[in-house]
Amino acid sequence: MDVSMLDAALHALSMMSDPTRLMFLSVGAFLGLILGILPGIGGVAGTAILIPFTFGMDPYTAFAFLLGLASTTATGDPIPAVLFGMPGGAGSAATVLDGHPMAKRGEAGRALSACYMASLLGGVFGALMMAISIPILQPMVLAVGSPELLALSIFGISMVAVLSGRTPLRGLAAGCLGIMLAMLGTDPQTGTQRWTFDSIYLWEGLHLIPIVLGLFALPELCDLAIARTSISGGKVSIKGGMWEGAKDCFKHWWLILRCSWIGTFFGAIPGIGGAIIDWLAYGHALRTEKGAQQSFGQGDVRGVIASESSNNAKEGGALVPTVAFGVPGSAGMAVLLGAFMVHGLIPGPDMLTKHLSVTYSMVWSIALANIIGAGMCYLFSAQFARVATLRYTLILPTVLGVVYIGAFEVSRDWGDLYALFAFGLLGWVMKQLKWPRPPLILGFVLGDIFERYMFISVERYGTTWLTRPLVIVLLALAVIGLLRPLWQDYKAQGGVRPMLSAFGAPRFELSQLFPAALIALLAYMLYESREWSAAARIVPQIVGSLALVFAALSLFNAAARRVDAGPHPGNGTPTGAANKIHMDLASDTEHLPTRTVILRAAIFFGWFLAFMASMAVIGLIPTVPLFVIAYMRLENREPWKLVLGQAAGLTLFIYVVFHRLLTVPWPETLLGTLFPALKVIPSL
Repeated sequence: MDVSMLDAALHALSMMSDPTRLMFLSVGAFLGLILGILPGIGGVAGTAILIPFTFGMDPYTAFAFLLGLASTTATGDPIPAVLFGMPGGAGSAATVLDGHPMAKRGEAGRALSACYMASLLGGVFGALMMAISIPILQPMVLAVGSPELLALSIFGISMVAVLSGRTPLRGLAAGCLGIMLAMLGTDPQTGTQRWTFDSIYLWEGLHLIPIVLGLFALPELCDLAIARTSISGGKVSIKGGMWEGAKDCFKHWWLILRCSWIGTFFGAIPGIGGAIIDWLAYGHALRTEKGAQQSFGQGDVRGVIASESSNNAKEGGALVPTVAFGVPGSAGMAVLLGAFMVHGLIPGPDMLTKHLSVTYSMVWSIALANIIGAGMCYLFSAQFARVATLRYTLILPTVLGVVYIGAFEVSRDWGDLYALFAFGLLGWVMKQLKWPRPPLILGFVLGDIFERYMFISVERYGTTWLTRPLVIVLLALAVIGLLRPLWQDYKAQGGVRPMLSAFGAPRFELSQLFPAALIALLAYMLYESREWSAAARIVPQIVGSLALVFAALSLFNAAARRVDAGPHPGNGTPTGAANKIHMDLASDTEHLPTRTVILRAAIFFGWFLAFMASMAVIGLIPTVPLFVIAYMRLENREPWKLVLGQAAGLTLFIYVVFHRLLTVPWPETLLGTLFPALKVIPSL
């Protein structure tokens, strides 16, 4: 029998107040925090693991358990983002830009507190919007077709201009490169193999997690190894910082409200994904907040608040199409659909009528999980913040071990580790040379969406898709977003004539090798695409040509601009630089001689290659204790008691979580091939 919405909501609240259900919700929230802290793991694997444990539960308890985990994974994500400069998940990548600089200057407590409170408020907002919108959202969601999704992806790509900061040419080149990388693999329209080099791993394209960890995690860890110090370089503000971070959130409540709405809205659109929502919210805050152009990217708490409030709000939005139409709004929600089937629930009209109380129990679960998760984080924040004061030899081996696992766990293929290494090296070079990395990530995430919906829209609607009202609005916003930074630079330079008069004879610098190598790579990719079918090559060739132009202009800018002519937007520091920021983390190693930096970086990446070589011979789990012991003893002669304890603890953790619970199929090893009897040892 149908019940009113208010009665259903109150009935769901009474069901959720049962101590047993609250216990399961709390356990799920705790597990979600742990998975969020582990870089690259995420809540999808955790949700899949927990579903079998819900077989004997009623629907209210089961979804409290599962949504407790799904809702708080994003709450744990900012912990490694703030402390180590590595996002716990792709949805916290933007948090790195301001959270990690705050930790470096001793404000880890304040940054973490702002993350927790923003996550709590954003998560509750998302749940509230889900409760309000479910009955009325059906016609709106049904009105969104492939043209609107295409326009949304184009609008998202236009954020590249904002995320390029003071280097628009470099940012646009990096964004186009990201789109090109997203097209690597089998073309879904024609089956053409695009830049796969006969590698089976590349047939499905590159995976997001190794790229994110490579671009953001490894460069920060490398700089920590080069500097040979702690993250903060001194004491951190913990108790006072916790209170200050919470106050920051309430002070900027209007920013949280706006960014939570962005998270909820884009989370409800299937196919957009959580990997870009935090960037959209961050870009919005950068454009609209007073003084943001001067302080964002240098440790402004508003950047942390914008990213994290949108990141948690997306879960409530993603649940709307999942419940109402059976169309998952995210990868985690796709796994959650399996739980619907297990418990005899069919997404669709029944969830809005006959099972409305179950639907509202999900709303309460998301809201309560965010409150519980934030409370747990505040409880342990003092311990988290103190990590920033530890010596680099105590941090690096453990974090690196988890990063290796996080990247490998995505597709459980050696290719993930190769990609991690390659993008780690690329990310470090980009950071040193002040090439912004966020545009590359945004381009990679949206590139596949853009191409897929473009073909569907053109095939189904021809050119009439351009006349749809929402498409017109979104495309207009995209054009404004792309041209606005360039127009600002044009005005700052005083017109075309002053810009042209600033160039002279070209000069060579070592830093110019990077854009030259990028140009060579893009030219090769375009050359390789010439024999593909028209449908497979049209988008890569258009995007690649634009990338080539932007990279060439950036190289010309750097080589031919006169030193006495002042700074320029394509060269890293434009005129009016006080009004623009470098949209990326700054390197902490500029005070060291270049030779020392390169030598220590080579040593760091040498450790990475040594880990992979050992993994190939004896397996990953046996490699972990050897790696920890070797790194801690050779780098800083740490005491044996500390070394052995840390090695044993990390190995036991990896064995229990990844070998026993996640049952990761470890790759074949040389030792296991030569001596089959040794395969009883995990990962051999």
